[in-house]
Amino acid sequence: MSGNFAYRRLDKSDAAVLLVDHQSGLCNVVGDFSPDEFKNNVLALADAAKYFELPTILTTSFENGPNGPLVPELKALFPDAPYIARPGQINAWDNEDFVKAVKTTGRRQLVIAGVVTEVCVAFPALSALEEGFEVFVVTDASGTFNTVTRAAAWSRMEAAGAQLMSWFGVACELHRDWRNDVEGLGALFSNHLPAYRNLITSYGAGR
Repeated sequence: MSGNFAYRRLDKSDAAVLLVDHQSGLCNVVGDFSPDEFKNNVLALADAAKYFELPTILTTSFENGPNGPLVPELKALFPDAPYIARPGQINAWDNEDFVKAVKTTGRRQLVIAGVVTEVCVAFPALSALEEGFEVFVVTDASGTFNTVTRAAAWSRMEAAGAQLMSWFGVACELHRDWRNDVEGLGALFSNHLPAYRNLITSYGAGR
C-alpha cells in the first residue's frame, strides 16, 4: 500500500446520497442480484440515508418510456427530496437540474447507487470525480445485467478514484461508534438483515 494513502472516511456532515434510476422498468434487467435481495439492499441504503439525515436526491431517466417510474417506496421515503425526472439524458450529470441539486447540498462526499451500474452509476460517478467530489459507490444497491458487466463497471470507477462499499459498510462508517445509538442502528440492521435481527434479539434478551 502506498505510503501516501489517507483513509478518507464517510462523514455524515459532508455526505449526500444520490439514488439514480431505480425505476420499475430498469429494475427488471437486474441480474446480478435476486429481485428480493436487490430491493432489500436499495431500501436499506435509503433507510440509512434517512436515519443519518443525509441530503438525498432522486432522479429518473426517460420515465415515460420503457425505463418506467421511480419505484414507489423511494418516493414515499423521501417525499420532500429533490426529484429530477430527466427527459432523456443518460448521464445524470448532463442534466443541469441534477447537478444544481447536488451542489446545493454543499456536500463533497457523494454516495451513489443506481441501475444500471455501468451506465447510470458509472457515468455520474466519473463526472463527479472529475469535478473534485469524493465518490462512494454502493455496490449492493446498484444492479446490472450480470456479474461480468458489474466487474467491468467497478474496475472502471475504482481506477478513477471511487470507493466501493456496501450499504452496511456505509452505515457503519457513518455511525462511527455503537455508543452513539445502539437501538437505532440495531433496528436499521435488523430490518434488512435477518441474521442481524437474531443478534439484536439475543443482545436484548441478555440485558
